[in-house]
Amino acid sequence: MSTTGTPIATRGVVPGPPLSILESPTPAIRVRGLRKVYRSIEAVRGIDLEVQSGEIFGLIGPDGAGKTSCFQILGGVMQPTAGEAIMLGKSAREARSYVGYLTQVFSLYHDLSVAENLRYMGELRRLSNEQIERRGRRYLEMFGMDRFSHRLAGKLSGGMKQKLSLACALIIEPKILLLDEPTTGVDPVSRREFWDALANLSSEGITIVIATPYLDEAERCTRVALMHEGRIHQTGTPRELRDRLGLQRLVVHASQLSRAEDLLDLTAGIDDAQRFGDRLDVMVKDASAGEKLTRETLSKAGIAIEKIVVAAPTLENTFVALLRHIEDEIRASPFPAQREFQKRPPGANAIGARNLTKSFGDFNAVKNVSLEVKYGEIYGLLGANGAGKTTTIKMLCGLLEPTSGEAELAGETGSLRSGFVRQRVGYMSQKFSLYDDLTIEENLDFFAGVYQVPLGERAEKKRWVLSFSGLQGRGDQMTGSLPGGWKQRVAFGAAVMHEPSVAFLDEPTSGVDPLARRAFWKMINSFADRGMAILVTTHYLEEAEQCNRLGLLVSGELVSQGTPSGLKAAQKGRLLEFITDAPQRANNLLKDALDHWRVSLFGDRLHVVVDEDPEAGIKRISELLRAANIRVSRAYEEAFSLEDVFIAEVARAREQGKVSGDD
Repeated sequence: MSTTGTPIATRGVVPGPPLSILESPTPAIRVRGLRKVYRSIEAVRGIDLEVQSGEIFGLIGPDGAGKTSCFQILGGVMQPTAGEAIMLGKSAREARSYVGYLTQVFSLYHDLSVAENLRYMGELRRLSNEQIERRGRRYLEMFGMDRFSHRLAGKLSGGMKQKLSLACALIIEPKILLLDEPTTGVDPVSRREFWDALANLSSEGITIVIATPYLDEAERCTRVALMHEGRIHQTGTPRELRDRLGLQRLVVHASQLSRAEDLLDLTAGIDDAQRFGDRLDVMVKDASAGEKLTRETLSKAGIAIEKIVVAAPTLENTFVALLRHIEDEIRASPFPAQREFQKRPPGANAIGARNLTKSFGDFNAVKNVSLEVKYGEIYGLLGANGAGKTTTIKMLCGLLEPTSGEAELAGETGSLRSGFVRQRVGYMSQKFSLYDDLTIEENLDFFAGVYQVPLGERAEKKRWVLSFSGLQGRGDQMTGSLPGGWKQRVAFGAAVMHEPSVAFLDEPTSGVDPLARRAFWKMINSFADRGMAILVTTHYLEEAEQCNRLGLLVSGELVSQGTPSGLKAAQKGRLLEFITDAPQRANNLLKDALDHWRVSLFGDRLHVVVDEDPEAGIKRISELLRAANIRVSRAYEEAFSLEDVFIAEVARAREQGKVSGDD
């Protein structure tokens, strides 16, 4: 029985890109034989690519694949070593006047206001005062930021900063827009709003090329290309890539998940097995034969099976499977553990909060938060930018005194800053974790000293960090020169070298590609299996599925807690998916007719949350669309994702006045 994609109403052929895109005689972007060589490193190795007018085209690939080099060439800021990039009939360098480029590196001036950033960018592009005023006002209104024109850019939330960066790129009214990982570190609410804006821009005829490490975002693209080691390996719609893989997904709920994952991953006939919190995703060529093999393998090992459900592969399943066929997966050497964690009574708390509150003047950043994290448990703290996650973590690990309430850490409730507690806690900060002007090895030496790793263990621990990071033999490289994903791996290794019994990981995989993220979580799970208590924050809600339990923080309040499956099962309403002949027009129509948060566009698919039963909801929405001459070719119920749960909870909090408009 499948949990997703079961048709309830109409069936039909799933449309690909709009006809206007497919019939375009001249592509907006044509790349032929593109190469870029940096001394001995060949970053781009002769790629060919065409992007049609009005497409949202996704360039996806692991860290170091060559995506940023491609963007710099397309943006006209760097010359290729060989080949050509033609943008609407001109070379990339000649086309800069109509190409907007949002770089991966943050490009705003923090000490200028929103309006001043826009004015600076407009004057740099030689626009008139009237053009700057008119266009700036238009894009600020489009992104819901017109109320904040006088606010300093440095005072904006992460999501608002990215919207302002996009407005700055749009002020020249480009025909082509290049976006290099624009939503890294941006919360799910802001990400969804950002993508709604991109869909509107695409419908106006702007061609968009975007790089993203988030595969749920790539689902929103018209087409995507998989790039690896400077080459493009596959191109197609997200649906085509999933279908081309030829695999089905088994969702397996069983005991001893870590052991089950290792057994199945080594079993002939099973393509892949990956652990996600309270389940495994098992990829097989045939669902029936694969389920039989899975049951036999686990039963022989004495592993109890609760249930197995057949589901459609996700794009992340597809991406990981394709990459594993192209290259060897990151397989770090086992962590060189030197000590066992102290034996504790079953169910003992490692981290606790009782009515924890923090106020800064009149502002209540955290309000009466109560939670418990057991030894051996992975607890995910989710929330939008500004929800209070980092403030909560700082109180829980003793870096910030609460205004009221009590925190418990590693068995202590008094001073959480004692030497005893310090040596039992690892902390990977969201904003600061490594010194850019030190080499990797110098950073590791520094943190080994801070955490008092015994001298006899340091060499072996450093070798393990380099192995886990995929940086063997590169310990003398400057840390600041590392791509974001590699830097995150080194920072994680530095935070756990001393074998803490409690770890706080604040957005540890921000900007990390799916294959590296998988290695991250395999290691995190192995630490939890040894008894480490782990509290993690993340903006990537597919990743939150990896946690044993989750807490959702909205405007400083913990509004719900539970397992990933439990939170989704408790969600009110039903999620419906519609495939139409005019997805953008359908999206705009339904956003006007319903609450905005209920409607979201994913490429050619439209997600709508309704309160009635699926049949009645499909009938009502289909009639609304047909009245506007929009044809529905397929409609069916889909399972809620954690992102859907998150968006709905924040929307309800806003309706109750708990979240201000600038959160």
